[in-house]
Amino acid sequence: MLRDRLFERRILTAPGVYDGLTASLASDAGFEALYLSGANVAYSRLGRPDIGLTTMSEMADTLALIRDRVDLPVIIDADTGFGNALNAQRTMRIYERAGANALQIEDQTFPKRCGHLADKSLIPVTEMVGKIRAMADARARDETLIVARTDAIAVEGIDAALIRAEAYVEAGADVLFIEAPRSVDEMARITGQFGGGRVPLLANMVEGGATPISSAADLEAMGFSIAIFPGGIVRALAHAARDYYRSLQAHGSNRPFSDRMFDFDGLNEVIGTERLLAEGRRFDGSEQD
Repeated sequence: MLRDRLFERRILTAPGVYDGLTASLASDAGFEALYLSGANVAYSRLGRPDIGLTTMSEMADTLALIRDRVDLPVIIDADTGFGNALNAQRTMRIYERAGANALQIEDQTFPKRCGHLADKSLIPVTEMVGKIRAMADARARDETLIVARTDAIAVEGIDAALIRAEAYVEAGADVLFIEAPRSVDEMARITGQFGGGRVPLLANMVEGGATPISSAADLEAMGFSIAIFPGGIVRALAHAARDYYRSLQAHGSNRPFSDRMFDFDGLNEVIGTERLLAEGRRFDGSEQD
């Protein structure tokens, strides 16, 4: 169970995914959990930045497709709950039915923006506390975790972020996510106040973001329980896709790019085509006992 896993000394690394393919590849790589971020859905489905454009239904649809493909625990981005406390409750119910194991909600105003972009603004502490309590009241399973994120460091400073985080733990948050600490010293203040088994702490690694990039092992040594790398897969695939399209346009053929891509049979092996066809033959009468 995810809750028990987070109290182990060993850190949980959850890579970002955004569809069934990336989820299956991450699962095959040996990860124990996945992270579905609103940013990844905005980047991949909309081709837009993470500025609050993705909807709750788009996220739930994406989660349902991932859950149909893999069994790993999924931590899903619930943004601001997509409205007030009642909206946050509805998000909890719909995400749970789609297969979520943990929901992350943040204290930004709506529309929100990426935690590593400037000019964010926050809702009052009391409003965020109400959303956390409302989500806890609405969840169907105690095993479904609430990850409370505060973006206060960039807006009000580290001291205010720690005060907000205390209120969120008291309100019933199962995991704390204090977004975008700007230095190792700020990261140490977070783990010093909330670590040591008090509450699981999540660290967000964003290439080029405000927080110093650390390995999962280093974050574990600091006292974090979860390390997410939410957008790395989209940045990697976007880089590869840009080069692919430029190569195809320049050469009129995929031959110059062939050593950087799967061929038809290779991709079918990765996605398990023959295994799935064999499964179908068990039920359609074409396979004799």
